[in-house]
Amino acid sequence: MGWLGLDRSKALVIGAGGLGAACVRGLAAAGARLSVADVDESKLKALRDDPALTDAELHLFQADMTTSATCEGTVKAVSDELGGLDVLVHAVGTNDRRPVVETPDEVWERILTLNLSSAFYAGRAAGRLMRGTGGSMVFFSSVSSRLAHKHHAPYAATKGGLDQLVRVMAREWATDGVTVNAVAPGYTETELTREYLDRPGMREEMVGLVPAGRLGTPEDVVGAVLFLASRRSSFVTGQVLYVDGGRTLV
Repeated sequence: MGWLGLDRSKALVIGAGGLGAACVRGLAAAGARLSVADVDESKLKALRDDPALTDAELHLFQADMTTSATCEGTVKAVSDELGGLDVLVHAVGTNDRRPVVETPDEVWERILTLNLSSAFYAGRAAGRLMRGTGGSMVFFSSVSSRLAHKHHAPYAATKGGLDQLVRVMAREWATDGVTVNAVAPGYTETELTREYLDRPGMREEMVGLVPAGRLGTPEDVVGAVLFLASRRSSFVTGQVLYVDGGRTLV
């Protein structure tokens, strides 16, 4: 995959499970030098033991990326370790499906912090570095930023906010050679969705809403991430790329 221009690029992936892990494997296959940050040590260990990453340069950071100080410190540590930062992929998020009137403050605040605040903190820290050298950032949005799914209020609000955050960062840093984009997966089988999809009849219902006739996989999303992280997309910024099998068309 040398045509992507990611060989020996210095990349940080925030999120070691599900879509984040798939991005790590994709970036490694493209020749990137990688650092991965996650609060969950078991997910980091799974990456360390992943046969697909045996030959990859992989630096692992156990860190809670929901605080400004930790994001600043981790991004700096990664830059020091790799000798700079070319790519940031923010691939963490959570959901808690319940009606608005049954959503307690704690749930709202927890989802807001993990899904949106951590993206702001990490993007700001990476932006300070990349403004001097150029680079690319890719954040994970969702079709929920566009579709009004019931029982998704905090999640949808954070993803809608993320889309606008991406646009503003892209506008501010465009003249510095920094691109900022998002991928918005549709119904994808990940750790975040597995329990929900295993409910009786739910998988069939979700598949019925996708024109492509199937659910997405983490691997489906990786190609879009690699493109947006690469030099091939150097004139693409402030965009939200839907990877949804046509879900947002209906």
